[in-house]
Amino acid sequence: MRGVSRSKNRTVDEENPYWVSFSDLMSALLVVFILAAVALIIELTQKQDQFTQDIQKLKNAEQARRDILHEIRDELAKQNVIVLIADNDTVLRIPESTLSFDSDKDELPNDPAVVESVRIIGEVLHKAINQPFDHSGSELKRFEYLDTVFIEGHTDSLRSYRRKGNWGLSTFRAISLWEFWNESIDVYPQMGELRNGYGKVLFSVSGYAATRRVNVDEITPEDRRSNRRIDIRFTVKRPELADFEAVSERASQ
Repeated sequence: MRGVSRSKNRTVDEENPYWVSFSDLMSALLVVFILAAVALIIELTQKQDQFTQDIQKLKNAEQARRDILHEIRDELAKQNVIVLIADNDTVLRIPESTLSFDSDKDELPNDPAVVESVRIIGEVLHKAINQPFDHSGSELKRFEYLDTVFIEGHTDSLRSYRRKGNWGLSTFRAISLWEFWNESIDVYPQMGELRNGYGKVLFSVSGYAATRRVNVDEITPEDRRSNRRIDIRFTVKRPELADFEAVSERASQ
């Protein structure tokens, strides 16, 4: 009788509709949990991919700038035109042995050898920034990774009595070189027509007066002469504020 009773109770339990519903509920919850976990993994993977892409863009920009600077220096050396790379692979410096301005003057020296060197520098620079980024058929040119190419003028510490003093003098030295490159060298497209990756004009000019001298003491006339120079500074594209906000928003979700 006891065996019959236990069998009967077990049959009733197994046929209980509430037990069946609870089992279905647990199975459904397990499926939901698995789907949520898969969705989270996919989302995190997508965010990681986006972060990786953003980092790679910055690396590409730095590499493009480095390639430009070193290619210009090496190609000019083959033509006996000396330039230097400075400021941690960001600046192409034209030393006084290649181009130096007369004291308190902003015009390019009236020296055929200097003018020829300046022309060659412009042509080689133009060619270098217009090369494909990776030399593997990529449509992106190196200059599309740049933000601005600054032609920077400098002076020695001697006071200039010209209009705007040393600040104006250094700026006009940069303008003199820019005008020569944009008007006198045979390249296509012209320097002034080049646009960066944002569609804005690539080249600009600036002047630093005597604030960034390479020879601060200026003990000799040669020291002062070396400070009357031109630097070419290459800045690369950086994420804009909207890009940082988008990354921050994705990370906080």
